[in-house]
Amino acid sequence: MEAAEVWGARWDTCDNPMVRRYMDVACRKQTLVILAADLRTMEGLANLIDSVGPHIAALKTHVDLVDDWTAEGWGALCEQAESHDLIIFEDRKFADIGPISRGQMAGVYDIRSWANVVTAHGISGPDIVDGLCAGWDDVGRDGGVLLLAQMSSRGNLLGLQGYTDAMVSAGISNTGVFGFIGNGSRATELAQLRALVGDKKLIWTPGVNLVVGDGEMGQRYGDPAQAILAGSDGIIVGSGIYKSESPGDAAKAYADISWKALLERSGV
Repeated sequence: MEAAEVWGARWDTCDNPMVRRYMDVACRKQTLVILAADLRTMEGLANLIDSVGPHIAALKTHVDLVDDWTAEGWGALCEQAESHDLIIFEDRKFADIGPISRGQMAGVYDIRSWANVVTAHGISGPDIVDGLCAGWDDVGRDGGVLLLAQMSSRGNLLGLQGYTDAMVSAGISNTGVFGFIGNGSRATELAQLRALVGDKKLIWTPGVNLVVGDGEMGQRYGDPAQAILAGSDGIIVGSGIYKSESPGDAAKAYADISWKALLERSGV
């Protein structure tokens, strides 16, 4: 099935090059799953990527979480991810001014050279997006920024009145913005975000799990199909996959659910 058919008018309205790439990958692999690979070793990450690679569209990393990180080893891991046709998403949550964020895209981890998408808070102002995109420009690559409009953790401050509206208003017209992070554990909140965002940008959502309810340290989980029907374009799943007895089977289950929900939402 062609991506333009599945995504409809949104295929034409998107304004960031990474958006179409993600849409293509999702349709080729029939999955909207983004794996939150929150593991601490390179070997663990490599094994996990191979076991779930066919069933996920993107790999979400925390590069500074890895205890045995090396530049050479990380380069090989990124090549492995690319061999599985994955978007590489570094969940760095940048939050500084533009020039500092540009510098942080370089640094010891050189995020600009391997990440396709990164997350950022908007608290420092809209120049953060320009700074991050300048980091990619410095090495001749394209990329996209996901702005945190909502979070799924209990008690987070992004739920304060006006914050989400301000984030969407600041990012909606910036071509460097790939999309927004929404709250997958609350379908009503997510639907409100979808109405604000419209068709031009994506929404990716953490806080989804086949087992709905409260998780560790304030995390909350909602149903993955409900999240997509409410407006999510990508479900971020971590422990529901990598802590299962068979990560590959779990990833396929989430993939099947996400794809079915997208087709139902799209009416194709």
